[in-house]
Amino acid sequence: MLKPIRFVPAGTKIAFVAKHRLAFMFSIFLLIASLAALIGQGLNFGIDFRGGILMEVRTSGPANVASIRSTLSGLKLGEVNIQEFGSETDVLIRIQRQAGDEKEQLVAIEAVKSALGVEVEYRRTEFVGPTVGEELKEAGVLAVGLALISILLYIWFRFEWQFGVGAIIALSHDILSTIGLFALLQHEFNLATVAAVLTIAGYSINDTVVVFDRVRENLRKYKRKNLADVFNMSINETLSRTTMTSVTTLLALLAIFFFGGEILADFALAMIWGVCIGTYSSIFIAVPVLLYVNLKRNDEDPAGISVPQHERIGDG
Repeated sequence: MLKPIRFVPAGTKIAFVAKHRLAFMFSIFLLIASLAALIGQGLNFGIDFRGGILMEVRTSGPANVASIRSTLSGLKLGEVNIQEFGSETDVLIRIQRQAGDEKEQLVAIEAVKSALGVEVEYRRTEFVGPTVGEELKEAGVLAVGLALISILLYIWFRFEWQFGVGAIIALSHDILSTIGLFALLQHEFNLATVAAVLTIAGYSINDTVVVFDRVRENLRKYKRKNLADVFNMSINETLSRTTMTSVTTLLALLAIFFFGGEILADFALAMIWGVCIGTYSSIFIAVPVLLYVNLKRNDEDPAGISVPQHERIGDG
């Protein structure tokens, strides 16, 4: 009979909390680097946010990207990005917004079509104006902000305000470091990236809630153990589940990153980073923060639910 695969041996007793100061220092450095990249370089906003022209074309044979780039560069339309996606015959053309109104954008589109000729199939043509781009920026910031507030309220009602503080610090750490990664690498930041950031928030809080649940359970059972020991026990007891979930998720994301084409690569990159940093923050940030927020323990559990007498027998 085959034995189940275990990434983490049963009965691990790793002292995670003892390393929390080192983890905090690493996270502070990560956040400072993220802020420096955001201030120094800023985000490379895609057409979704800054406006411009997007054209999806299909060639009769394998696309010659170098030739297309050379042809369009002579049109003097400003910044033109060309990339393959999907099959080798599909090409995505991004052109910066032209000075003027909609008429100038249509002129640019016609210039591209004239240069590429009738042999190319034009599958999609879109234009995003500057007003729409600014509205999308505001909507993206609002979506992330509302997600954080909703998660804080959920954790607050589900557990206690101290747990909410730990969760929000860990989540803010994950989101800011992800945005900082895109600022540092200058990968395009678009609506798909915003979707990835929101997905990272959901994934990270799911991991954190699992550990918090075990922390609350163990706080009920072991009233004489110090908090650090209870936290270490809780993290170790959920470590197998956490690593298994992260590894299986990463396998799917790596497949998307390497084989999903250019369109999905940035989304997959954000998610890969988010899964790794979210797992790290659930263990090394969210739980150790509870040491510093006056988490009280008495004859009632941290959520204010009285512990039955039979559960107190054998407390260690």
